[in-house]
Amino acid sequence: MIDTHAHLDFPDFDADRDAVVARAREGNVFPLITIGTDLEGCRRALDLAARYEGVFSGLGIHPNHTKGVPEADWRAFEALFDDPAVRPRVLAVGETGLDYYRDHSPRDVQETAFRRQIRLARRHRLPVVVHCREAYARCAEVIEEEIAKEGPVAGVMHCFAGTVEDARRCLAFGFHLSFAGPITYKKNDALREVARAAPRDRILVETDCPFLPPEPYRGKRNEPLYTRLTADALARARGESLVDVEAATDRNARALFAFPAAGGSR
Repeated sequence: MIDTHAHLDFPDFDADRDAVVARAREGNVFPLITIGTDLEGCRRALDLAARYEGVFSGLGIHPNHTKGVPEADWRAFEALFDDPAVRPRVLAVGETGLDYYRDHSPRDVQETAFRRQIRLARRHRLPVVVHCREAYARCAEVIEEEIAKEGPVAGVMHCFAGTVEDARRCLAFGFHLSFAGPITYKKNDALREVARAAPRDRILVETDCPFLPPEPYRGKRNEPLYTRLTADALARARGESLVDVEAATDRNARALFAFPAAGGSR
């Protein structure tokens, strides 16, 4: 089973990062993708991917971090994808997208950054990891416009929290839907409805750790090992066996992110 979205560089893991990665490996939640959310976070993600076998990275500028990013930092960020020394450890662009809930960055700035990273993903033939919070309509419009201008791009709606109709619109782009801890929450019947409607070949699982721990760990730090609880909830929502959902999400993640063979390059 693959945790397709973690933030192992966050300080929440500073005291026991080695143990967290070891628990995931022992629990067969491996490989992992650790996600950078700003330039320095991307560099930390790359360092972790170099440090731990089976850990890979996604590099992005999170919408909440787009305000005031100087052009020099953008260029340094984009140069990471051209560096042959690190490129085999990079499986995705993002997370990027739109966040109308926190609104830490002006919406036009978020959108410009989102478009820039979609184009970067297309240029490097990588999937784009999309963060979308209370912005599904505009997020879909931006993706549609970019596809219409430049052509298809692969992607995933990370930690999906939209409606069935939002899901259908994203699936129409060829995107995947990734489910996290909230699918385990007792009152989240709406998300379980989305899970039932999603095609088997478009579902993924993630933790978004250290955030959004599944039941029964709510209120505590999340970690990659708990991906199994999300997968179990996803299987129950779909009326399928855990074995089948594990196999499907593993297969889908490997197809979307093109994990390199052991010891090989991308």
